Amino acid sequence: MGHHHHGHSHHHSTGQANKRNLLFAMLIIGSWMFIQFIGGLWTGSLALLADAVHMFNDFANLFISFLAITLAAKAATKTRTFGNHRYEVLSSLLNSVMLLVIAFFIVREAIGRFIEPEEVMGSGMIVLAFIGLLANLGAMYVLMRGDVKNNLNMRGAYLHVLSDTLGSVAAVLAGVIILTTGWYLADPILSIVIALMIALSAIRLLKDTLHVLMEGTPKYIDIDEVNAKILAIDGVKHVHDLHVWTITSGIDRLSAHVVIDADKKIDAQDVLMRANDYFRHTLHIENTTIQIERE
Repeated sequence: MGHHHHGHSHHHSTGQANKRNLLFAMLIIGSWMFIQFIGGLWTGSLALLADAVHMFNDFANLFISFLAITLAAKAATKTRTFGNHRYEVLSSLLNSVMLLVIAFFIVREAIGRFIEPEEVMGSGMIVLAFIGLLANLGAMYVLMRGDVKNNLNMRGAYLHVLSDTLGSVAAVLAGVIILTTGWYLADPILSIVIALMIALSAIRLLKDTLHVLMEGTPKYIDIDEVNAKILAIDGVKHVHDLHVWTITSGIDRLSAHVVIDADKKIDAQDVLMRANDYFRHTLHIENTTIQIERE
């Protein structure tokens, strides 16, 4: 629970790092996509052209994530008082849906190949798929230096590159099996396994993203515990309208109505200070709105 202390400055610095890492990944994937496209035209290999298209999709998604971070950094305006942070959440929504679409098309293509197995040039496939694998591993390494654990937008970008990396592994494996045994079905079978793995991670990302968009309570917050802690402050009678929600990865908000005892000489300011102390230091939530009411 200790890693949630984010004020805006922290969010800004990780934003800059994430932006830099996304740019590097875009460079690696963009240049390889171009080489693979030329290679596909040159060898007449459909598999390579398909992979180049997949990489173009990756590139587009990294670009969307990059755009989202850039837009999120813009200052709040009169019409958008919370700023543009939700762009990052929308970007991860788009990413997760795109991943599900990719998984669907891979399965559909694979089923077609079961019905009519196609001859594949094993050796050329291995060489180019292997270089593609190296390019993807490079992009993955760069993205992992960003905040892929807590930032939904970065996680979406990372999952795209990961799905592509798994695709390259499958292509290398299939190429080896085809070269050594001539068993062409290895290609669609491995593709379906990869598609299912992509779909699973996409569903998880989608679930987390929808949770934020539905203003769900952050995972690390136990609302009953928060309620009990506020009630434990001297002079507090009860708490109502307690809400904790997420604006974007790393920025949480809290609001509550705190009712204090009218009989005792309770200092409302003191109650407010204690409550805010708890929110800042234990829950690491900087932005809180607390209304103090006397019975």
